[in-house]
Amino acid sequence: MEPGYIIRWTEQALVMLEDIRDRRVRRLLLEAGKGLVRDPDKQGKPMIGSLGGLRSLRVAGQRYRLLYRVRAKEIRVYVAAVGLRKDGDRNDIYVLAQRLLRLGLLP
Repeated sequence: MEPGYIIRWTEQALVMLEDIRDRRVRRLLLEAGKGLVRDPDKQGKPMIGSLGGLRSLRVAGQRYRLLYRVRAKEIRVYVAAVGLRKDGDRNDIYVLAQRLLRLGLLP
């Protein structure tokens, strides 16, 4: 059996996780992150455009997203951001992730 990927949460992703008030949702996001230890390239969907290189995994009733980057050579997965998908809202996880990318806070 080959070893799984090492999961690393960025400081920003942990802050975003703590900001989620619903403990059940936080637990589901943590479990989804742990689940990336095996075949992270087969989970989620690849992002395009400015977020290219990241993958987006639907969690907690399809409303929340966990954004991550796979570094196959390092055998690591970096959880970059988590949050609510609210299309058209300035607090949408993809809008927030683009902001973090511009600030250089995404891996």
